[in-house]
Amino acid sequence: MAQAAAKRITHQQLVWFAYFNRVDLGPNWYLVSELQERRFAFPDRQHQFVTRAHLHRVLAEGWDVSAGFTYFLQSPQDPRSPSSLVVPELRPHVQVDGRSKLHPRWELLHRYRLEKRFFRNVEGGELSPGYDGWFRTRYRIGVQFKLWNKDERSLKAVISDEIHFNFGSRVLMNSFDQNRYYAGVVYGFTKEINLGLGYLNWFQQRSTGVDYYDRDIMRFIVEHRMGRTSPKAKPEG
Repeated sequence: MAQAAAKRITHQQLVWFAYFNRVDLGPNWYLVSELQERRFAFPDRQHQFVTRAHLHRVLAEGWDVSAGFTYFLQSPQDPRSPSSLVVPELRPHVQVDGRSKLHPRWELLHRYRLEKRFFRNVEGGELSPGYDGWFRTRYRIGVQFKLWNKDERSLKAVISDEIHFNFGSRVLMNSFDQNRYYAGVVYGFTKEINLGLGYLNWFQQRSTGVDYYDRDIMRFIVEHRMGRTSPKAKPEG
């Protein structure tokens, strides 16, 4: 109870813009690349910039494995901070994705990801040589429901919850890293172009163990699929 009473929560509002591009390389391979601009809403200021690419191998109907790499830029966590320091992070990962039909309109989605996070060292408020970091594991479960479709157009609803855990010698007070729950809709103009809109709640524990961020986030997403060759592999939601 004493630890709960000492908990300090900072509330923030953000807007995320994301572009996902998928290129089918054959019946069993595809490449996904991402660009994400994440901004504070009040006041407007960049929070994070993300570039990511991951190569997928289809194992069986609804299941695939992948490996990828992320280049991550982290601006100050306080949008009113006088600091303009941007800290790079390098993040390789491996991942397993799965989906199964619960009903002709319902799909159950799983994503398991293991990543190693390398943070650029900082001394005296400035970047210094070298990187240090730790591992993080993530699991996301979701449901996708087909609301409507006609010809190549479609409308789907998506809900999901993802939990993150840190581990490694540097992780002392925050083995639990964060939880994200999401609800949104995806409108497909064609089989190649989807637009997504949704709400994400991001609840994150900081390294002190008693300080937390509770973030309300609006997400705007463009998904673009190219080189479609096989119905086996389906785009990441």
